[in-house]
Amino acid sequence: MSASAPFSPSVTIEARSPHPPEGFDALAILPTFRRPEGLLRTLASLRAQETGRRLAVIVMENDAEGREGLHAARALFEDGAIPGLILVAHERGNCSAYNAGFSTALAEFPAMRHCLVIDDDEAAGPAWVERMAGTLERLGVDVVGGPQVPVFEGGGGEALARHPVFRPPYAATGTVQILYSSGNLCLSRALIERMGDPMFDTAFNFTGGGDSDFFSRAALQGARFGWCAEAPVAETVPARRKEWSWIHARSLRNGALSSEIQRRREGRLRSAAKTAALLLAAPPRAIVQTLRQRSLLIGLYPLQIALGRLQGEFGRIGEQYRKPEAN
Repeated sequence: MSASAPFSPSVTIEARSPHPPEGFDALAILPTFRRPEGLLRTLASLRAQETGRRLAVIVMENDAEGREGLHAARALFEDGAIPGLILVAHERGNCSAYNAGFSTALAEFPAMRHCLVIDDDEAAGPAWVERMAGTLERLGVDVVGGPQVPVFEGGGGEALARHPVFRPPYAATGTVQILYSSGNLCLSRALIERMGDPMFDTAFNFTGGGDSDFFSRAALQGARFGWCAEAPVAETVPARRKEWSWIHARSLRNGALSSEIQRRREGRLRSAAKTAALLLAAPPRAIVQTLRQRSLLIGLYPLQIALGRLQGEFGRIGEQYRKPEAN
């Protein structure tokens, strides 16, 4: 079919299913970038959902040149195997891809009540949609997060799964103070409309952290957050992410993003004060964590966060998404 550009030249719809979009009250948005095999695994898990909700899918292809995801999944949509559409987000970056998905969801699916988010390196269990949307309704919150359970390529990552870089932030279902990751979400339509377009700040396109910044802004506007421990997604983790260099860089980046987001909300003075406090507290925390977890790698995390925040105070944030093949 011919492409269309409903919002701006930076977004074109390249494939649609034959289903009337008015019939869907739940939607999953799925960004993809040079992972066609992963995308097909994720789509297979969405096709296998066991729910009475009417689910459609938006795939946001973020490689405007190669379009491997679009080519791999086009037939599934155009033949009607998966309801929804595939768009190309021409502006590179994960925040740009998410923004394209949220905007298209509002414009193309008028009956949508719940918008779920999953990534192309993740697979959901068959009850994922029902549990995420049901938890959002039962808790009366605006957005629900769920665990991203790491599945390490090549095995051998059992100990790493306890590291804060990989470990889910919460263990039990219920209301929580804040969320951190966009990898497993369910948002109400009302929240998406209230937050406006763009949802994610594209300044975070290559550093990551656009999701944390979004949650911070949403909290200031009174958004309520929840957690569903019973709706995990399995996240494929490349072997390179088991290496010290990657974990160290990600930990420093997390700290730098923390200071950047706080500085935006509360000002430079408060951010610097918290960074100083964390630098003082980090050594004893590191010792306690090392002994408690019996892992020097985990024990180093408080030090890395504090050092990362110090770097962030001077505007240094690692762009781990700039070269996706190394991330």
